[in-house]
Amino acid sequence: MEPIKKSIYREVIIYHFSGTGNARNVAKWIGQKAQSENIRSELIDISKLKSRKEINVPEGALVGFCSPTHGFNFPPIMFHFLLQFPKSKRNKCFIINTRAGMKMGKLFLPGLSGMAQYFSALILKLKGYKIIGMHPVDLPSNWISFHPGIKEKVVESIYDRRKKETEKLALNLFNNKKDLRAFRHLIQDLAITPVAFLYYIIGRFILAKSFYASHDCTKCDLCIKQCPIHAITTIDKRPFWTYKCESCMHCMNVCPERAIETSHGYTIGIYYVISSFIVVNFYRLLEINNFLNNIFPEWLVKAFGFFIDSAIIVLFIIGFYRIFHFLLRFKIFERLIVYTSFTKWKFWRRYKIVNKL
Repeated sequence: MEPIKKSIYREVIIYHFSGTGNARNVAKWIGQKAQSENIRSELIDISKLKSRKEINVPEGALVGFCSPTHGFNFPPIMFHFLLQFPKSKRNKCFIINTRAGMKMGKLFLPGLSGMAQYFSALILKLKGYKIIGMHPVDLPSNWISFHPGIKEKVVESIYDRRKKETEKLALNLFNNKKDLRAFRHLIQDLAITPVAFLYYIIGRFILAKSFYASHDCTKCDLCIKQCPIHAITTIDKRPFWTYKCESCMHCMNVCPERAIETSHGYTIGIYYVISSFIVVNFYRLLEINNFLNNIFPEWLVKAFGFFIDSAIIVLFIIGFYRIFHFLLRFKIFERLIVYTSFTKWKFWRRYKIVNKL
């Protein structure tokens, strides 16, 4: 690695958010590299900040933002934090998003950033910051609601590779060299923008209503205490996931009893019932389609119908979740839900980060 000749920065501050530890580790790697180059570093977990008054950006400090990618965008906690971040015309900054990296044989596969980098860069640019770094880091995918946790050896090999990449990035930044690697993926990121938008306004609420605690739960409350955004509460003596949940997977991956599951069978079933019967009868009852077809062009009616369908599905899923939570107290219902959840089975591994600090 190219050594730093004489860094113009005396201090680097990295604001980070992390669910299972990927983004936190990237922030630590950069912080450690800064210290090895005699640059003061400060790492700040934004989930622990109580108010905007705690944000202090020293003039001339290099400012970094590091967060996972949720639904092809930064999670709302980071996105809203950036909106509230103070303005500055005397500071440079960099943006890092960790995304779902995979490995096939010896081939390391990249994830997708979506709009995580570009929305953030636009906000910071409008606030006066000069952006010298926009870099995705492909750490192991941890979204075990959708796939089993990656095997430990694969996780370790990905971590080894990405740590070296991150240290090289850090040196470039400290040398005041621009690293805008995010723009290499601009075309595919733009292509999945609609998905990022739909996840933000719809998808995250549905996912939040798919988590539950089985009877294996010992009520240790670890999930409640460690939730970085305080999205889990207790209802009917059982953990209950509120609409604030951002599906960061922290709770599911740290539960010592593997009691936290994703209700795959229930979610698929309730979606089928709502979309096949409730939505259809809603249109028939009000005769909305006939009314709209007489006024608007067909493409506009279809677009309107899509948003109406989505709104109905989301509202019913959120409403049914309270009923679902109540029914879990009955063992027959609880066992049915548990055994139709992929996360119940041993082959559906949890995600364990590797300590490469």
